[in-house]
Amino acid sequence: MPNDVKAVVSLIALLVAGAIAYWEYSGGRSDLAWIVIGTGIFMVISMWVFPEAGGKKPGRKN
Repeated sequence: MPNDVKAVVSLIALLVAGAIAYWEYSGGRSDLAWIVIGTGIFMVISMWVFPEAGGKKPGRKN
C-alpha cells in the first residue's frame, strides 16, 4: 500500500477511534474509552510496521 494511502487510512482510523472514545467517555465509560484509544493507536502502528500479506505469484519458482 502506498504511503499516502496509509497516511489517509491512519488519519481516518485515529479520527474514528477518537470519536468513539469521546462518545464512550461522555457516557461515563472512561475505561472503555481508554481501550478504544489504545486499540486505535495499536492498529495504526501495526499498519506501518508490519508488511502487507502477499500471495505467491503463479509460475514463479523460488
